[in-house]
Amino acid sequence: MTLYAVRRVALLLVSLAVASVIVFALLRLLPGDVAATIGGIQASPAQLAAIRADLGLDRSMAVQYGDWAAGVLHGDFGRSQLNGGSVSSELWQKLQVTAPLVVGAVVVALAIAVPLGTLAAVRSRSAVGTGLSVFSQLGIAIPTLWLGLVLVLVFSVELGWLPAQGFPDDGWSEPGLALRSLVLPWIALGLTEGAVLLRFVRSSVLGVLHSDYVRTARAKGLTRGQALVRHGFRNAALPVVSVLGLQLAALIVGAIVIERVFTLPGVGSMLVTDVGNRDLVKVQGEVFLVVAAVLVIGFVIDLVHRLVDPRLREAR
Repeated sequence: MTLYAVRRVALLLVSLAVASVIVFALLRLLPGDVAATIGGIQASPAQLAAIRADLGLDRSMAVQYGDWAAGVLHGDFGRSQLNGGSVSSELWQKLQVTAPLVVGAVVVALAIAVPLGTLAAVRSRSAVGTGLSVFSQLGIAIPTLWLGLVLVLVFSVELGWLPAQGFPDDGWSEPGLALRSLVLPWIALGLTEGAVLLRFVRSSVLGVLHSDYVRTARAKGLTRGQALVRHGFRNAALPVVSVLGLQLAALIVGAIVIERVFTLPGVGSMLVTDVGNRDLVKVQGEVFLVVAAVLVIGFVIDLVHRLVDPRLREAR
């Protein structure tokens, strides 16, 4: 297991390095000129050239990438080309909104998918199982954007229970207000992703229920529930863990949409604004952070698979 973890860490580092090169190179292909954004439409060619030289854009691509990559290794994502502010500091502030948003949505998705998916499998031939399958299909079909707007209309406009938009200016210094601001985004993200995960939980548990070892356990006197808990859940968890890793990546991307709907000052809102402003240093820091998060999630899922399934640890 230790040797496997070391190999996976090495692969993760190589993947991060390759990702950084791709992100840096692709962003340089975007149309637009940050020097023109700063100088305005009245700027002369000489003024634009001076702005580019001041920003270091007149240097070779290799030199620019080397400076940026060296800074990232030390936790410094550079400085904004528009206002000179620290990208790392702003990312840290935005992550205090985006990270709780994603984690809370995962909790909601699991709270929906695991018990309801298991129930749908156990009661697959009853009206309850059919109803849960229909519910999951509807949840998959509903766009997150539309669901967020409906939640705002019902719980904010009509009932007035929760805030429709925004986040406290003081952040988590007011935890009650901060949590209230995230409840509807959590539900919007968690319901849609939980509906997808519910289908996989149902299929996985169904496969386990019809396996030979569960039938053998029941023949020895265990009830179906006891056999499932003692022998089935661990095997059923393997495909669900894989899908959960993909869902986490989807949640990170979906958070960008939800942050715009609920006007949350997270990384997604920051990314959309900076793309419009052509602030490439900030954009590449934000995109690389999202890519790195997805790669780390894949790394963790691989380790969890290895820990859950002893057959993988025994394989050579």
